Amino acid sequence: MSRLRGVAHDPVDRAHLPADEWRLVEARPGMDLGHVETLFATANGYLGMRGTPEEGRDVSAHGTFINGFHETWTINHAESAFGFAKVGQTIVNVPDSTIMKLYVDDEPLLLSVADLEDYERSLDMRDGVVRRSLVWRTPAGKRVRVRSERMVSFTERHLALMSLEVTMLEGDAPVIVSSQILNRQDVADDVGAGGHGTLTDKDDPRRTTAFSHRVLEPQDQWRGEDRMLLGFRTAQSRMTLAVGAEHHAHGDVEIDDEITTQEDQAHHVFRMRMTEGSTVRIEKAVAYHTSRSVHHRELFDRCHRTLDRVREDGHDHYRQAQHDYLTDFWRRTDVVVAGHTGRQQAIRWNLFQLAQAAARSDGWGVPAKGLTGSGYEGHYFWDTDVYVVPFLAFTSPTWARNVLRFRSMLLPKARERARELAQRGALFPWRTINGEEASAYYAAGTAQYHIDADVAYAFATYADVTGDVGFHDRHGVRVLVETARMWADLGFWRHNAESAFHIHGVTGPDEYTTVVNNNLFTNVMAKYNLERAAEALLDLRTRDEDTFSALVSELEITPDEPREWRRCAAGMFLPRDESFGIHQQDDRFLDREVWDLSRTPDEAFPLLLNFHPLVIYRFQVLKQADVVLALFLRGAEFTAEEKRADFEYYDPITTGDSSLSAVVQSIMAAEVGYQDAALDYFRAGLYVDLADLHHNTADGVHIASAGGVWNALVHGFGGMRHERGRITFDPRLPADWPSLTFPLSVRGSRFRVHLVRDAIRFTLEDGPDLEVEVRGESVRITAEGAVVQLADQGPVLDGHDLISPVGVGNARDDGSLLSSAVPENPDSPWDMAAADAFEGTQP
Repeated sequence: MSRLRGVAHDPVDRAHLPADEWRLVEARPGMDLGHVETLFATANGYLGMRGTPEEGRDVSAHGTFINGFHETWTINHAESAFGFAKVGQTIVNVPDSTIMKLYVDDEPLLLSVADLEDYERSLDMRDGVVRRSLVWRTPAGKRVRVRSERMVSFTERHLALMSLEVTMLEGDAPVIVSSQILNRQDVADDVGAGGHGTLTDKDDPRRTTAFSHRVLEPQDQWRGEDRMLLGFRTAQSRMTLAVGAEHHAHGDVEIDDEITTQEDQAHHVFRMRMTEGSTVRIEKAVAYHTSRSVHHRELFDRCHRTLDRVREDGHDHYRQAQHDYLTDFWRRTDVVVAGHTGRQQAIRWNLFQLAQAAARSDGWGVPAKGLTGSGYEGHYFWDTDVYVVPFLAFTSPTWARNVLRFRSMLLPKARERARELAQRGALFPWRTINGEEASAYYAAGTAQYHIDADVAYAFATYADVTGDVGFHDRHGVRVLVETARMWADLGFWRHNAESAFHIHGVTGPDEYTTVVNNNLFTNVMAKYNLERAAEALLDLRTRDEDTFSALVSELEITPDEPREWRRCAAGMFLPRDESFGIHQQDDRFLDREVWDLSRTPDEAFPLLLNFHPLVIYRFQVLKQADVVLALFLRGAEFTAEEKRADFEYYDPITTGDSSLSAVVQSIMAAEVGYQDAALDYFRAGLYVDLADLHHNTADGVHIASAGGVWNALVHGFGGMRHERGRITFDPRLPADWPSLTFPLSVRGSRFRVHLVRDAIRFTLEDGPDLEVEVRGESVRITAEGAVVQLADQGPVLDGHDLISPVGVGNARDDGSLLSSAVPENPDSPWDMAAADAFEGTQP
């Protein structure tokens, strides 16, 4: 049984994080700092701020990030070769404006040492505001109530609002509040929060490293009566940034204030003599503007305009706008599972993270960690295309369109990258910010050519779900054509007993198996890419001859190309082993020895941090679902029997070292009938960050896993599938769930799905009537609604254990079982250097 199936029903530390359906609540300080800084981060897709305290310390890593704002640096390969990525890109930790330090009797408030009589911090997902309330007994015995708020605006993406309210409950005292903007780029506590330098934590490739040069060069400073601004430029990428803050203070005591600015910091200090019962409130509005090239003085003007509007409209206006914005988001998005407050909280927290990552990404992609941390250097991966775009297409089509438009803007650089790798068409970078390949390790990076098919899948899904023909004609068809060209050029025909189209020298989603021939996932997705490109051209020619002719001329498409794509797709080789009755992950995967995960100690995971890649590559062991992911994304290519056989083989040798894996395993476990496994894997995805199951949430939220939670609920337990615009349902409601409810938007119609044990109900909320299918039965969704009775919830196979291939007779020539990755004696100390660590276990 996979180790991911050992997750408790609610693994969250409820003493610190009590359950609440609409709020994430911290009942008392004391949890791992990096973990809660990520959990309480606020973001809108453009601007993100980690959940660090207003006092500025104690912290694990400060972090304020702006989507796409990055520094570049030269990648120094130990042994370089033609076509290797040359320039790295790293998201920049921009100046921190969250600091509002409080001093009472000149004693600073520091949570780590403060005598607190009361404490609560919450992130309310209905309005996106983090609130903190505490009562502090000072060293002099005075009692002070401190309340603060922090909000990153969804409606004004350049804006963040903060406030600090101080009330003297007992005693009189001089009080000082120092509100700051501070460039932390050269501060020691930023190691791990942005840049290029020395790796930590066993050289964990998932973490960001520290810059070895000063990144933000001060350009200018400005201060007025209530406002202060700073301007910067990055040293290498030459991007520009301006940040400005304006304060408004009021209360029932006299307040003196002063603004000072330096080249890389600004301070607005408020001084008051507070008496018992008095209250002071300080409101802070902050604006960030960035550019690839515009002079900082232009950005100063933009900051002024943003802050002017806040001065005119007031903070309450933007708080109400935020509430209204999120009310609409939850109307389109909220997934409700009755019966468990903690589970419902976790579902909503994950969905809210998707809003924080994508809502206002306007013109940029969605980083793997969103804007909650610097993990993976702020890069965009395939995660967005496969795990996030489908969620956006079915709930927030405008957001999906913005994300895909960013991909289409990278097409010219993708063409350049294809030429660099001697291919026709376009090859999208495996990891990037500015469109250039930034993956220094090609075996698990550039070799993942499936990125092209993933991008094409996202465009096709958006077109099918939304019916946005105009966007598809202007952007989607170009992407489909250029990626199809790459596949037709990369693959080749092999003529043995029959002709088949092969793709060699690639890496699939499973990064524990690299540079192989005929990776099943890659071939299946490339097949779909080729088919959809040919179909798109035919459809365009039928609908709009003029646009079709212009596109053919622009891209120099020959009549033979669509025919070639259809032929390649029809002849695509999908490796299969008849003796085991399964699809092979690649041509030679089953020739490898099987890694016995059941005998690998917990401290050896994730394998990538404890074994050299050459060790891992010799074994049948998966970092994440590969074949199983293909079964989900392209389910129409496989029979029910094939899906079950493939799942039963690959599931037990999947480590789940990637957070992308559990949600996919949950979906397919539900489909093939392993209901207990489906729930176990769902919990492993649902709580990956709230319970820090991968021990790296401090680096940022796992955004793709959050998207996968929605997929597991809607596609897994809701049983929804889409195939070229056809929407079908085959539900798999868990036995102990009373009901499952979720909204979907399809081609201009929004409807709600309500699933119970013996029925599924559809309610049309907006738009024209819509046709769907439920287990082969056509259903028309109208304003009156529609109900379909369900005879059962599908097969249940949980009476059978999933058994690793190591225990089902995969024998070596000497008669021993395939080798285990641990010594034979499980009680002996586990010695990484032991010579017999990989010897076979004798029967």
